[in-house]
Amino acid sequence: MRIVLFEPEIPPNTGNVARLCAATGTELHLVEPLGFKLENRYLKRAGLDYWPHVRLFTWPCWHAFAKRPDRPAAERWIMTSAKVHHAPVPLQHFTFQPEDCLIFGPETRGLPSEVLSASPYHIRIPMREGGVRSINLSTAAGIVLYAALARTGLLDAWN
Repeated sequence: MRIVLFEPEIPPNTGNVARLCAATGTELHLVEPLGFKLENRYLKRAGLDYWPHVRLFTWPCWHAFAKRPDRPAAERWIMTSAKVHHAPVPLQHFTFQPEDCLIFGPETRGLPSEVLSASPYHIRIPMREGGVRSINLSTAAGIVLYAALARTGLLDAWN
């Protein structure tokens, strides 16, 4: 399982996702340009002292990530973005697989059409009606990752 943050903008969100990845043994891929420097103190503070436990990869652009030579053959790109409100599959009905790559868009823009069109797998986190457009990036990453780990049975190894 992998998490990809496409052009993340807010350091504490990325730091929180890094902490999530450290806790779950999930790879974290950051696709540049980033809205901050990796040395940012807010990024480091949000990740606490877990950074040595994060399998972190950075990519100069989407194309470099998409064409990486070590990409597993079974990897699917699961897209979720503020722009994917009407995705055909709500999170709880999606069949995740262990090699899935969970891709999240930038906080203020969501995933661009170039990235969204790279995969047929688009999911959404169901929310009650009432004015909330989206969930915070790090919260969304936690919701989707734990749902994926539970649905694939990967959480069972930890108990």
